[in-house]
Amino acid sequence: MADDELGIPDAVAAAMRDELPSVAEQTVAAIVVEVPSYADAFGGAMGRTISNAVQLALGGFLVLASAGGGGDASTPIQPALDGAYALGRGEARSGRSMDALLGAYRVGARVSWRHMAASGVRAGLTAEQLARFAELVFAYIDQLSAASVAGHSDELATSGRVRERYLERLADQLLGGGPRQDMVAAAERADWTPPRTLTAVVLPDARVRGALTSLDPRTLRSSVEVPGPVTSGELVVLLVPDAEGRSRPALMRSLREAEAVVGPARPWDEVAGSYARALRAVELGLTGESPEALDTETRLTDLVLRADESALADLRARALEPLADLGEGAREKLTETLRSWLLHQGRREAVAAELFVHPQTVRYRMGQLRELYGKRLEDPRTVLELTLALGVSVGDGLTPGRLPGP
Repeated sequence: MADDELGIPDAVAAAMRDELPSVAEQTVAAIVVEVPSYADAFGGAMGRTISNAVQLALGGFLVLASAGGGGDASTPIQPALDGAYALGRGEARSGRSMDALLGAYRVGARVSWRHMAASGVRAGLTAEQLARFAELVFAYIDQLSAASVAGHSDELATSGRVRERYLERLADQLLGGGPRQDMVAAAERADWTPPRTLTAVVLPDARVRGALTSLDPRTLRSSVEVPGPVTSGELVVLLVPDAEGRSRPALMRSLREAEAVVGPARPWDEVAGSYARALRAVELGLTGESPEALDTETRLTDLVLRADESALADLRARALEPLADLGEGAREKLTETLRSWLLHQGRREAVAAELFVHPQTVRYRMGQLRELYGKRLEDPRTVLELTLALGVSVGDGLTPGRLPGP
């Protein structure tokens, strides 16, 4: 028997086409039962739309499979292909995976074949024509499935790029600051749920990929150009959610070899302050040569004292002016003793132990300092200036006030 004699006679195709509305309805009903993901999606208007799409696909197949169709039924006509492609994109937008859609195709093919075969037999299809019909039905479904897979993949790729751009713009906006309502709107556009806090992390671009594998998946990456040392390469800013309190040590461990500078945790819409802190640490060169991550929370003294280098230099020159006329050796010893005295709040034995000298030596040097400074060493402002000039912070245990007595 010739190939064209295996096609569906026009009269049979017409009889089968009359039953397409009923076949489509039963196909949709079976899919709802057997593929739970579609239980809600196929209700109401959506159900009618998909039922119409099923009729379109099957009707197109009947045209191609009929004896007078003049085409190969294993190659779907373009409207059916376009419909299948659009269905795949729609599924991706709805958040459903291809597993559900392919399951629906399998159920649809089985149910459609069963009902259309029954119609064909009633209309007089021979056994050979029925076998050929089955072959073409499943080849047709395979082609439609492939079109839907392509649509699903394209939509994910496109929507992924679009969302990535929105997230990047959100990160840039957060670093730039501005009205909170604008940031909330940007977060909504990016489909990003704001966390309690964000922590700015500045690190080399080459380290970003490795760092992201261990960071919160909600982490944002900014496209802001970060100024930094020429030797560090291009720097990137990441904004890490909810890395405060007990979570901070875990963040630091995850960035252990990332050459990162980590700012403080701040409310998510105030993360610009965290970035400013981290950027200042980079500008001051506090990172050194180590690949270890730098926690700016442990370098607050350096950040405060070096906030204005020229002002600190002027303060140091004024505070230490009484020592200016001494020889280098004597000036160094007295400066060292004064700093230790401030740090240890006048505990002579502690000063002596730190400097590896006898307590009487400490008494002698402090006598010299009192002669040079006079009553100014009893002035709280002078003590504060000396504390700052010599790099002793309140966190070291000294409360600015009068110089501790012997």
